[in-house]
Amino acid sequence: MLKLVRYLFLFIVLICSQLLFAQQSVRLNNNWEFVKQDLGGVWEAVRPVGVGNPEAVPLWQKVTLPHCVNAEDAVDPDVNYYQGPVWYRTQLKIDNPYQNGRTILHFEGAGQKTEVYVYTTKVGTHVGGYDEWTVDITDAVAAFKKTDVYQKQFKGKVPVSVRTDNSRDLEMIPSDLSDFNIYGGIYRYLNLVYAPSLSVDKMFAKAEVDAQGKLGKLSVKTRLYNPSGINEAIVQLKLVDAAGKIVAKTEKKLSSLTGDIDLWSLEVKKPQLWSTDKPLQYTLQYEVIASTGNYKGEEKIGFRHIEFVEKGPFNLNGKRLLLRGTHRHEDHAGVGAAMTEGMIRQEMQMMKDMGVNFIRLGHYQQSRIVLNLCDSLGILVWEEIPWCRGGLGGDIYKQQAKRMLTNMVEQHYNHPAIIIWGLGNENDWPGDFPEFDKEKIRTFMKELNDLSHQLDQSRYTAIRRCDFCSDIVDVYSPSIWAGWYRGAYTDYKKASEDEFTKVKRFLHVEWGGDSHALRHSENPDKALSKIKTGGSADERAGDASLYGGAARISKDGDWSESYIANLIDWHLKEQETMPWLSGTAYWPFKDFSTAIRPDNPVPYVNQKGVVERDFTKKESYYVFQSYWTEKPMVHIYGHTWPVRWGDEGEEKMVKIYSNCSEAEIFLNGKSFGSKKRNSQDYPAAGLRWNLPFVKGENTVKVIAKKGKETVTDEIKFNYQTEKWTKPAKLELKKIDQQDDVATIEVKLFDDKGVQCLDAINWITFGLTGDGKLIDNQGTSSGSRKVQAYNGRAIIKVRLNKGQSAVSVSSEGLKTVFTTL
Repeated sequence: MLKLVRYLFLFIVLICSQLLFAQQSVRLNNNWEFVKQDLGGVWEAVRPVGVGNPEAVPLWQKVTLPHCVNAEDAVDPDVNYYQGPVWYRTQLKIDNPYQNGRTILHFEGAGQKTEVYVYTTKVGTHVGGYDEWTVDITDAVAAFKKTDVYQKQFKGKVPVSVRTDNSRDLEMIPSDLSDFNIYGGIYRYLNLVYAPSLSVDKMFAKAEVDAQGKLGKLSVKTRLYNPSGINEAIVQLKLVDAAGKIVAKTEKKLSSLTGDIDLWSLEVKKPQLWSTDKPLQYTLQYEVIASTGNYKGEEKIGFRHIEFVEKGPFNLNGKRLLLRGTHRHEDHAGVGAAMTEGMIRQEMQMMKDMGVNFIRLGHYQQSRIVLNLCDSLGILVWEEIPWCRGGLGGDIYKQQAKRMLTNMVEQHYNHPAIIIWGLGNENDWPGDFPEFDKEKIRTFMKELNDLSHQLDQSRYTAIRRCDFCSDIVDVYSPSIWAGWYRGAYTDYKKASEDEFTKVKRFLHVEWGGDSHALRHSENPDKALSKIKTGGSADERAGDASLYGGAARISKDGDWSESYIANLIDWHLKEQETMPWLSGTAYWPFKDFSTAIRPDNPVPYVNQKGVVERDFTKKESYYVFQSYWTEKPMVHIYGHTWPVRWGDEGEEKMVKIYSNCSEAEIFLNGKSFGSKKRNSQDYPAAGLRWNLPFVKGENTVKVIAKKGKETVTDEIKFNYQTEKWTKPAKLELKKIDQQDDVATIEVKLFDDKGVQCLDAINWITFGLTGDGKLIDNQGTSSGSRKVQAYNGRAIIKVRLNKGQSAVSVSSEGLKTVFTTL
């Protein structure tokens, strides 16, 4: 019995110690209130409020963190998104387990200027929407706990108020001319951290290895947080490999606790290498032992050797690796920048499943969750500061840029995934200041380049699209938009070769084009006949506009998924025959919101993604998979193309995207033969058939083989042979209902009742009654104002278990209604 009691006691002690360690950092997600305006001062957030009294205004709403001010208005077709101050408030039960410990608020990101208050005391400020930062609230909490209101008004809790402000400011980066929203709010996680008097502020672990992978070197430095002025401590360190085996350990006594302190240098023979296929990581475990308490932590590291060969490709661990890349904005349907960890995990896994081994994080430091996933999934990273467009501001502007570069490098220094620090984007774009001086921009770019190398000698620097600074950085990406902003996509290889000769190290980030999800075309390349080809494919001022200038696909094309699939197919085919190419990155992975594109088919959305803003895959996702992945896959183009059209008896092309060696196709149960895949046989790597559809319903099935494995795909669609004239009427009806959500579809017909399958009219949905449109999602089926796709448009309605009337209107046509 005594032994059992002893075991129980030890078990409780163990559990308590683990809980204590686990609770040193807690996400503050719940019990927040929010008001979308400024207050007269912090007193308005904390004063005693009687229900129904004037003090109860403005009304606060309950929210959870992370929270973005612009979750919906960023893509509201009828308003400019809100840029201004907002307030958050909560009450915290603060009980620090450490004697004389520090209580810290750790912000993983808040936009764009932030002030933090404990009761009425301002305890911290931060400028910059994307780097991490902390506020030590220990002294303010201690002072507040001595007041009467601590118990009387707040019942033993501590009121914390946070003001964020994303107002336009020319002396801040990023510029509001940038092609993305400058979001507001506490849109990344906020943590309550309890730490002993002496803790680790930064742990820098530099892992190096030679190109042959024979000898690894690890050097560890630390920067301590020591507001109490403690004089001595012991640091214990362990290096643990991917299998959990302790490789080495050490202990160091410290008598000087200021500045950056050297802790450990060691050699690791034949280290396990980190690569994109096998992203093996070591764990550096550490414990700081002082008289005031112990502080534990760990850092993940990876041994890998990187080289951008001058006038050549990219090598990882001594072997050529073609960087197969894309881009990421921190942006999602319904939440704006406030993506949860689950959403981020899903997005990064979708990228890896598409075959991505490289990502450029556009155009700012991103969440630690993103970088951790890049490390564990094996995705190499270009991460950059948000010096983007507008020109160059004054001293405050420059100081912010340098501070954000320093924070980015120091906060993400240990990630093996990172290979490039980006210093700027489109810095040849004027507009924010009366002066646009190229020499001053060059001078500042040199300062940033020097600072980056000073902070981290082991990684490269890069910029995109600023030719007059191309010689300053280690790696340069010009702007080549073959087949979109300039020329035809067949110009891509020649344009790349021309740009490659101009710089020391060439990497092509940003290519592709917009596609309006659910829009398809029987003749997607038709607009190319108007385009001047054979010249430069560089994007220039005005090319992104939908108005004026020379003919270009971005302005004159059909914005169909069909065209973009062809463009991507051509680029990927060509990249296989460019042995000197370091790599490319398609722009971007996912559609995202932008204030400067109000006239796009989904207003305020950059629609160049291969998935929609809610993770819905477009057809182009599968084109990438067919070139970049090993796991057998097959996809028939046209899963979201319900009606194809043409003449009776006309043969129509069906494209199969697959990484399998051969495929056999069936139309309405009849085989039309097998074909072998050949990546250089464009389009669809030779897996294309001209098939005689029958009028009405058709079924296409494919069986593809790779070795002993077989994969299949099947689609059904109607084939329309009737010709149509211009749209004359709208028809609106419910086509589906799942639980309390109904799907509504509008179709456009001519005066003879034939569906107008090429109609791109603007459609506006409305609703009155108990329900609510599921709109402001920034997707083709989640916007109340949207261009039609193939003579139709859809939207969902949350019925709220009641009755509603849905309307749909289009200029020049009679408005129609349906009751739900």
